[in-house]
Amino acid sequence: MTGFGAAGQSSPGIRAHSGQVLLASLGMVVLAVPFLVALGLISTNVGGLAVLVGAMAAVLPVLPVVAVFLWVDRWEPEPPRLLLAAFLWGAGISVLGAATVNDSATAFGEQVLGAGGGDLVGAVISAPVVEEAFKGTFLVGLLWMRRREFDGVVDGIVYAGLVATGFAFTENVLYFGRAFAIDGLVGDGGGVAIVFLMRGVLAPFAHPVFTAMTGIAVGLAVRRRDRTRWALLPFLGYLAAVGLHSLWNASAGFGFLPTFYGVIMVPLFGGLVALVLWQRRREQRVISAALPGFAGAGWIAPSEVPLLASQAGRRGWSAAVCRQAGEAAGDAVRDYQHAVTELAFSQDRRYPGADTERWHQEALDALLAARQRAQRVPNYPRDYPLSEAAHPDRRE
Repeated sequence: MTGFGAAGQSSPGIRAHSGQVLLASLGMVVLAVPFLVALGLISTNVGGLAVLVGAMAAVLPVLPVVAVFLWVDRWEPEPPRLLLAAFLWGAGISVLGAATVNDSATAFGEQVLGAGGGDLVGAVISAPVVEEAFKGTFLVGLLWMRRREFDGVVDGIVYAGLVATGFAFTENVLYFGRAFAIDGLVGDGGGVAIVFLMRGVLAPFAHPVFTAMTGIAVGLAVRRRDRTRWALLPFLGYLAAVGLHSLWNASAGFGFLPTFYGVIMVPLFGGLVALVLWQRRREQRVISAALPGFAGAGWIAPSEVPLLASQAGRRGWSAAVCRQAGEAAGDAVRDYQHAVTELAFSQDRRYPGADTERWHQEALDALLAARQRAQRVPNYPRDYPLSEAAHPDRRE
């Protein structure tokens, strides 16, 4: 039987794939447990109904924020499991770890500074230092253990944004739930409505902006071979994240949040948008510059170059194939397009060294395999570029 060896033994390839799926599933469970524990603790604090209301309210700002980061990630989409892991890390591990340390810091502040001192220490010192450390740990962990998944600043911003969005989601469940428990949906003090306006409408990107400082620094570090810079750049980004977070909390506590919001946060957010758009154009230029060489080497068809050089061309190609040959053929084309992008980025990052050379060869093998899979899809329209003959035996 195909896919099985002698005596009914599964083939090494199937065993390896099953092991990868099992490990990925186990990892998601491990990351989900702290999130569920955090929700349980919040429920103990404000009540089950308040948690339910808080969770429903917290979902509303999360959806558009996540959609923005997925849009940013369109050229070279990151593995969905890593994006989900980033969100769960922020929503669970970061929240629980930060809450434990912040509670201790608040108690210490009360003892040393007296009544009210704990809130000052917790909000302005402990919370920024600890929360940004836990959120940044995920990014640094990716830099060290999954460096191949980082192609630069855009990836750093995407991962940072999802970690911070997960953190903000759980934090919002607490704030919205507490407001409901005290004042209902729209009470004399505003209830959930006023808290939602402040956190869900006016500042849904606050945490992502803070942690984006670390993400940008990690994205810059990934393109450096010097291990000293690997450590220095993320640390500098972390300090920037802590500084912004601390100023935000201090401005809220001392009553000058509107000024800080208008003078610092709005221009900073605009700057991040400009940075993302600039980096996305840079990514498009990297891909466009690599395509003629790929065509010359026979890895892609020459007629595919203009289609692969823009998002509009890619969408039009895959949509047309879907209409004519079905979703399976469209998925195969999208996988092939993604493989082309991976190869272009891999080539852009090549320098003497075993890792980048190996990654480039693996990306090339993945591209040729994706092309062959797409060509084998039943009913693939033969008048489309992918049908043109390639030369999979050619190498650099």
